[in-house]
Amino acid sequence: MKTYFQIAVAVIFLFSCKMDNGKMAAAAQPSWQMQLDSLLPLMGHRNWIIIADEAFPLQSSAGMVYVNTGSALPDVARYTMYRLSNSAHVQPILYMDKELLYVPGTTAYRDTMQQIFKSLPVQTLLHDSVFAKMDKTAGLFKILVLKTNTRLAYSSVFINLDCRYWSAGKEQQLREAMSRN
Repeated sequence: MKTYFQIAVAVIFLFSCKMDNGKMAAAAQPSWQMQLDSLLPLMGHRNWIIIADEAFPLQSSAGMVYVNTGSALPDVARYTMYRLSNSAHVQPILYMDKELLYVPGTTAYRDTMQQIFKSLPVQTLLHDSVFAKMDKTAGLFKILVLKTNTRLAYSSVFINLDCRYWSAGKEQQLREAMSRN
């Protein structure tokens, strides 16, 4: 009888430790905001951030980094744009799918996104064109995908990161000066 009691105590102890470790592992997992905050300083010109709807595919490209946010797309966009607006090294070039304009019932979503993007220009391109633009750099540069739980067709936001402190105009002046020498 004493042996059964010792076995029962040992089994209960093992299961209770396992459950505690599981809780600790889940609690130790960083939030998507913390993950974005830690990755953003490493990202630069030509990197991409995609704030994706729930159906966005898991791709096999080695340059893709996925973070499952478990949040709504506008909430993720709001936080991401806030972090980008406070970044000293990169600024966003925004793209959205042109198809979204024709998806029924998306007016409120589009209005919300317009408020989040404030005065920044948003380029609309056909879905395949956005991917073609992104694919040109995907082999060389990381793409961060912030996957959301939003279920709205063509609602993803594609952000091409550009250098905040060096403009296209400055680059053109530099190239012209170099060609004169």
